Amino acid sequence: MKDLLQGWLEFWKEFSKSKAGLAGLAILLFFVALAVFSPLFPGFREAEAHWRDINYWLDLPQAAPPVWTNWIPGIPHGVESSTLTQPKVDEQVQDSGAKVETYTFTYPFQSDTAPRDLIVQFKGQGQVPVRLSVTRPDGTNADLYSEQLELNEGENQRVSVARNCAPGVIDLVRNLQPDLAAGMNAEMVKPSVLLFATNGPEMESKPQTLKGNYTVTLTALLLSDESKFEVPSVQVAGYVYGVLGTDMSKRDVWVGIVVGVRWALIIGVLASLINVIVGLFFGIFAAYYGKFVDWILNRLYEYVYLMPVLPFIIVTSAIYKPSIWTLIGIICLFFWTGSFKPVYSMALQIREETFVEASRALGASRFRIILKHIVPVLLPYSFAVMALGIPGVIVYESSVSFLGLGDATIVTWGQILHDSQGQGAVINNLWWWVVPPGLMIAFLGLSFALLGTAFDKILHPKLKTR
Repeated sequence: MKDLLQGWLEFWKEFSKSKAGLAGLAILLFFVALAVFSPLFPGFREAEAHWRDINYWLDLPQAAPPVWTNWIPGIPHGVESSTLTQPKVDEQVQDSGAKVETYTFTYPFQSDTAPRDLIVQFKGQGQVPVRLSVTRPDGTNADLYSEQLELNEGENQRVSVARNCAPGVIDLVRNLQPDLAAGMNAEMVKPSVLLFATNGPEMESKPQTLKGNYTVTLTALLLSDESKFEVPSVQVAGYVYGVLGTDMSKRDVWVGIVVGVRWALIIGVLASLINVIVGLFFGIFAAYYGKFVDWILNRLYEYVYLMPVLPFIIVTSAIYKPSIWTLIGIICLFFWTGSFKPVYSMALQIREETFVEASRALGASRFRIILKHIVPVLLPYSFAVMALGIPGVIVYESSVSFLGLGDATIVTWGQILHDSQGQGAVINNLWWWVVPPGLMIAFLGLSFALLGTAFDKILHPKLKTR
């Protein structure tokens, strides 16, 4: 144990002298931290589980850029998406025994553009009359929605200003500008724009936003003791959202990127580990046993090495639609060749060493000599080969997923790029949907490449002079 600890300390001493290796380690630790700690954030696991459930993302803005784009000078600022919770609650009991619950939200609005939508979400049970109104900063009150709803327990109900409140918004305009409202069509107007527009004859054609505090009031009438109504929330659908914005399906790109980190690490490390183990033992067996075993394994190496890997994976994936584990297995069929030849050439020299000859003279079996004397010598070199092989595995998996042939049950960076290509992200200049997954693939591959280079120089002393 003491010798092992001393060996690790000596390795770290050498490794700490490599700036490239330390940079690669820092980048890798950043990715590992993302994969480990991000799922602990509130709502992240639920969002990951519903990645392909379009209804889950229904209340987010579509194709919204990241929030931090508002900080860039010269770019028009958009309303930030947010959620209003913890309303002021007022309960009153009528003479008939019915209960009136009133929930009041205050939304401070200071933007030059109106939100895309206001969505009120709530849950309850039974026949519940619901009324939604908004009081503007100028004191004007807009009765937007009034309906008796059949609420099922546990089922989320939503009232959207853009989809459900156009008649109520036209009534608001009728009170402010009767002539303007006369020509309005409920199917053609933009309710959220009118709701946040300054009063005037051009509030539809050239709207100027009315800044200040907006009061959103939701009233529920509980007619019996069986009726229930939970505390609602208000979702403000703006024009910017989150760390990395949203895609055309309204999904949070940041969630997909972080989930992709986990799968990239699993795929890269697992496949490379299997490749190194297979290549290590094949190379040792070919060198130590020689003769027919040497000939068979070298011919197998040449056959696999000369096969076009990516076309084979593409054709196989297109025919069988494999899972991610099957895809890892297919990759392992080809990538073990990367460690075979270096191990084979070094094993040819090690089998002639004195300590190997001594073990053979003492009657040790071939398998014992391989495990006790040859594998421990070659194992450190395998770590360098493994680190250098991981970027290639990640790129191959991303390539297959980008072509739409990956495992559709998981979220990978290649699939995010595939979705962005299929839905016109480049044509529509949705750069936040394309650039982040591409950079993630590049930086994760770079981290392992830097680590592999540092390991190579430490474990191969001759490379230190280069």
